[in-house]
Amino acid sequence: MLNFFRKLTGKKPRVALALGSGGARGLAHIPVLEAFDELGLTPSAIAGCSMGAVVGAGYAAGMRGKEIRAFAIESLRQQGDFARRLISMQWSSMRERWRETHSLRGMPFQFAALGIAEEFLPPQLPKTFEELRVPLTVVATDYRERSEVNYRAGLLRPAVAGSMAIPGLLRPVEFGGKVLIDGGAVNPLPFDLLRKDADIVVAVDITKLGDSPPGVPDAMDALFTASHIMTHAIVAEKLKSSAPDILIRPNVSAFSALDFPRALPILKASEPVKDELKRKLGALLGG
Repeated sequence: MLNFFRKLTGKKPRVALALGSGGARGLAHIPVLEAFDELGLTPSAIAGCSMGAVVGAGYAAGMRGKEIRAFAIESLRQQGDFARRLISMQWSSMRERWRETHSLRGMPFQFAALGIAEEFLPPQLPKTFEELRVPLTVVATDYRERSEVNYRAGLLRPAVAGSMAIPGLLRPVEFGGKVLIDGGAVNPLPFDLLRKDADIVVAVDITKLGDSPPGVPDAMDALFTASHIMTHAIVAEKLKSSAPDILIRPNVSAFSALDFPRALPILKASEPVKDELKRKLGALLGG
C-alpha cells in the first residue's frame, strides 16, 4: 500500500503519531507501535501526553515496539516489586523535603514525578530531545500560567516527568522556570500539534472510562475519576472541531490509571488495535 501512495504522489507518506494520556491504560499504545514496526513505518513525528509521552519517548529514541513491551513487562512484572520501588522513592522524597524545608506538608501521598521518570523510563533514552531519532513533542501544563506548554528541545526526562505529574499523586516538576503538572489537564490527545509534520495523523485515545462500581467512591477514587472525566471531555470537544485522519481507541476502559501491575491484561485487551490500524491505513492509502 505504501508503494501505491508513492506512485500516486511521488513521495513517501509522512505518518505522524499522537499518544494520549491515561495512566496505566497508556500501555495500550505499545501494540500501536508494534503495528508501525510491522508495516515498516517510522513516524515522521510523535506527540505525547503523560503516559503517551513516556511511551512516545522510548519509541522516538529508536526502541521498537516489542522492546518497549518487554521493558514494560519486566519493570512491572511483580506487583510487590512495583510497590516496593514506589515506596522506596517516596521515602527518598520525604527525606529530601525534610532536609530542604523541615516540613513534610503535602508529602505522605505524593511521589516525585522526576524520580518516577528516572526509575521507570528505559535506560536507552538520551538526555536531550535533539538526540532522539524521531522528532518528539511532549505536552505538559504550566501550573503558574494555567496553560499548555510543549517541549521539543532541551532536556528530555524533566519534560516527560512534568507531563506525567498527576495532581494528588505526583509532585509538580520545577523545570526551566516553570512548575509543571500533568499535560492531560490541557491537551490529553495532542494530534493537533502534528498537522505540519504529516500527511496522515494517527491518534490513540485512551481516555474512555468504564462503568463506575456501585456505592460512594473514596476521595482518591473520586479524584482520579474526575480527572478521567475531564480528559475525556477535552478530547470529545477537540474532535468536534478537528479530528485526526485515523483515531484508534483501544478497549481498555475497564482499567484504571493505576493498574500498572495489570500490564499483561492491558496489553492483551489492546492487541486488536494492531489489525485495526493496518486496516485503516490501508483504506486511507488505497492499498
